[in-house]
Amino acid sequence: MIAPDNQKTNPLTSYQIVLIVLFVFIIFTIVVDYMTLPALSAILLTKLQITTKEFGFVVSAYAFSAGTSAFLATGFSDRFDRKKLLLVYYGGFLLGMLLCATANSLIALIVARIVTGAFGGVVAAIIFAIVADLFQNDQRGRVMGFVQLAFAASLVAGLPLALFLATNFNWRLTYWIFFFLGILVFSVVLFKVNPINTHLDNATKDKLLTHSMHIIRNRDYWTVFINNIFLVLGDTMYMTFGSAYSTNNLGVGLDKLPLLYGAGGLATIVLSPLIGRLSDRYGKFRLFTIGTVLAIVLVAVYSNLTAVPFWLVVVLHTLLFIGINARMIASTALATVVPEKHDRGAFMALDSSFQQVAGGVAATAAGWIVFQAADGMIHGFPSLGLTVIGVMAITIGLMYLIHRIVQRRK
Repeated sequence: MIAPDNQKTNPLTSYQIVLIVLFVFIIFTIVVDYMTLPALSAILLTKLQITTKEFGFVVSAYAFSAGTSAFLATGFSDRFDRKKLLLVYYGGFLLGMLLCATANSLIALIVARIVTGAFGGVVAAIIFAIVADLFQNDQRGRVMGFVQLAFAASLVAGLPLALFLATNFNWRLTYWIFFFLGILVFSVVLFKVNPINTHLDNATKDKLLTHSMHIIRNRDYWTVFINNIFLVLGDTMYMTFGSAYSTNNLGVGLDKLPLLYGAGGLATIVLSPLIGRLSDRYGKFRLFTIGTVLAIVLVAVYSNLTAVPFWLVVVLHTLLFIGINARMIASTALATVVPEKHDRGAFMALDSSFQQVAGGVAATAAGWIVFQAADGMIHGFPSLGLTVIGVMAITIGLMYLIHRIVQRRK
């Protein structure tokens, strides 16, 4: 029988609450930046006079730059004050947003996305390392629940605002608005966050490559890496063509897409803190399993639908969002327990690297499985659904192994 992580949970301090709020805003700006570019494709193809193939290079530039940067960060991410690292990487991300706002050609935009990915792709890893340093195990589910609010807010507020600004004013204004929001958040981190350097007491003195190889050779770490790779593969494969499938196969109008995704985002905002608290109290593996089973059922149903009433699409799509969100909250909270204190920064950076690359691979794989016919219908979605269900099922076994690793260390 699997025992809960803890029956009693430690309350959050006022300083910890401030940190959580900052984390939410930081992740929010990064997610909005990541999601905005694909959403602006129709505008940028005309404004910058680029082809769809060239636009694909722009999108992929972020993922591969982020993956490479995160991998390189494994060698030194545990050797510095995490606050300073956060300032450097978040500052670099803001520079990338500034370059996006001023880009006037294909080359300029690709360079901007490379810079944005090189820095922004590491920020989440630094934040998760800070969470592991400053929050107890029985607090991390709640923290991840609140951090997931950033993803939901990007769907409910960030992305619609970006599209409104781009459509009614100028696409560059989107980047300017979120750039200045990021500057404000950067300033608060600079002046209000204390140094985060307790991990330096046990910092390794190995050479950079030696420390990276130490992380790579750890079997327990690889269990988490592989699990998170499969998490990203399953979720990203299914979401890549979700909007095209909804509009062309299920009869959802383009004007209703914001409502469809907004409903999922709103449900995530409401339920994320609750899911986080439940994972702390009743066990992260249990919550992960429940979320995965829910997601599997919804994928099986959703991928085999025909034209149905819009309200039913909203209900099923929202439940799928809830399942995926529960998976991410529980898995991230449990995975933060695995790395040793002096390995956390490198561990999170390498994990982020694998996830970035997995996201790019997942989108490509989804494109191989499904195809669009001349009438606009998306074919092969049931096969995609079966593939995703298989990937999700594997993560249950991997998460059980991670749960056993955590229990063994206790």
